[in-house]
Amino acid sequence: MNSDISILSLVTNASLLVQLVMGLLLLVSLGSWSTIFRKWFAIRSARHATGRFEGDFWRDRDLGQLYQQVRESRKDPGALARIFESGMSEFLKTRQQKPADVGAMLDAARRAMRAAYQREMDELERSLAFLASAGSVSPYVGLFGTVWGIMNSFRGLANVQQATLAAVAPGIAEALVATAIGLFAAIPAVVAYNRFSYDIDRLSTRFDSFIEEFSNILQRQAK
Repeated sequence: MNSDISILSLVTNASLLVQLVMGLLLLVSLGSWSTIFRKWFAIRSARHATGRFEGDFWRDRDLGQLYQQVRESRKDPGALARIFESGMSEFLKTRQQKPADVGAMLDAARRAMRAAYQREMDELERSLAFLASAGSVSPYVGLFGTVWGIMNSFRGLANVQQATLAAVAPGIAEALVATAIGLFAAIPAVVAYNRFSYDIDRLSTRFDSFIEEFSNILQRQAK
């Protein structure tokens, strides 16, 4: 490519507004990639911790022993373990206060698990809104920069005697760079948002199933 129309020269020669649009889109892109990597590690860790706890839970272990292990664990036990701990803790407290009221024990445990479940889902879904916004807005921001750059190019033609492709091409090219940067910021954000939403939905289903199964176990133990 000729150095006169290199990407760097197109960016540096663009109008101030187009450069501001490009800078904003680059910041959004950096923020998106940072969020993508952090969220990927968080979901991966949550998935592994959930599988590990499910294995411990269904290994015919004593629930009291498992409860103590989760409470005394120095490592992060994971979202599902915290849901279990909340339900078991509330169940034991209510059993001491109302030992004959099975319904009260089960309701208290279920409410505690639902509250813990909501906290865990809020944490897992944190920053997804930013990815959704970056994926939906970035192309339009880039298009705005492109339209503005093309307008400046055609306004510049008013000052020349003869309009040629060589006169208008650099201005249009530098304007189109804004659209390219907008797409560069949007596409990874959209792909990551869809993937993370799918993974979080699967974890949510596993949490829901565990709450129902654990409630059934508590109901049998309370009788």
